[in-house]
Amino acid sequence: MNPPGEIETRVRRLEDIEAIKKLKARYWRCVDRKLWDEMRDVFTEDATADYGPDIKLKGRQAIIDFLKGSLGADTVITSHVGQRPEIELTGESTATGMWWLNDYIVMQPNVRRRGYAYYEDEYVKQEGRWKKKSTRVVTVLEEWDMLKR
Repeated sequence: MNPPGEIETRVRRLEDIEAIKKLKARYWRCVDRKLWDEMRDVFTEDATADYGPDIKLKGRQAIIDFLKGSLGADTVITSHVGQRPEIELTGESTATGMWWLNDYIVMQPNVRRRGYAYYEDEYVKQEGRWKKKSTRVVTVLEEWDMLKR
């Protein structure tokens, strides 16, 4: 027999994990569809991002500006596939997550990039909604193709 409240606690934790999965899916969808205004709902205002050795960003707007500036052109097509989430609820309103990423970027007309990496994220629940507080990409492999015309 379950102690009082245990089932409710377990259900709430599962709902939180599912909400974090949806948040991460929204992040990649916003990048791939260039939905920069909707991206504002993904990050906390003071979020940080580490996209590589020379790309360390502070603040939601700086992150969105970087993504828009590097991936926002009509000549850039992206496809991000995140898998194998490892989400740990660390408190009532905090969590961490690790995701396997496989992405494909086409920088037209003749550059293609495939990437394989891990995302390491921190999340916080603000006003009942989960948001990304920090994100870090740890690249495992990049493959570049320069097509001849």
